[in-house]
This record gives sequence, structure tokens and C-alpha cells, in this order.
Amino acid sequence: MGIIQVNNIKLYAFHGCLDEEGKIGSEYSVDIEIKANLKKSSRTDELEDTVDYVHLNRIVKEEMAIRSKLLEEVAQRILDRIFKEISRVKKAKVSVAKINPPIGGNVEEVVIILTKKR
Repeated sequence: MGIIQVNNIKLYAFHGCLDEEGKIGSEYSVDIEIKANLKKSSRTDELEDTVDYVHLNRIVKEEMAIRSKLLEEVAQRILDRIFKEISRVKKAKVSVAKINPPIGGNVEEVVIILTKKR
């Protein structure tokens, strides 16, 4: 088993329960960690033998573009698509962070972390 990480994917999106969040938007950061068998790709040096992190990044960008009230729902959609589209993935962890959330305090970020496995 091996691990592929795609860290600190920076995006601007419009998630949140407040109406203003849907209008103004906010900055987000997403991290993905994938566990898969990377033995073959480590020998063949061929993209089709591994998990393409360009594909992972595209999934994140597309799912983050769909407005949700809760980050939990966004993270679950990302996980579900990873498992639907990339059969090599055995386990995945997704972290979605909202930067400077509007919660009435000096908070750098709030983070939702979900995991899924086959």
C-alpha cells in the first residue's frame, strides 16, 4: 500500500448557512490523502498504473463549485466521487477548511475531515 497526498488545494467557493456566504463567498483549502497499491506504478513509471492527482484535483474543484450549507456534505461528495471514478483507491481522507469563517471570533479556519474505505 502507498499514499498519495494532494495538499492545500486553494479555492474560492460559496458554502455556508448564511445568505451572505452564498453571495460573497470565502476562501477554502482542501487536502486529500489516498491509499492505494502503488507497487506496479513504482516499477512501470506509467500514469495509468497509479492514481492521477490531476484527476483528484479536478474532482475537488468541481465539487467545491457546487454550493452546500455544510462542509460535511462537500467532503462526502468529494469522497463519493473519488471512489466512484478511481477504482484503485482503497482508502481516502478529505479535509475541507474554511479560511476566516464568519463565527464571531478570531478564528483562522474551521476544518471538516472525513474518511472512507472500500
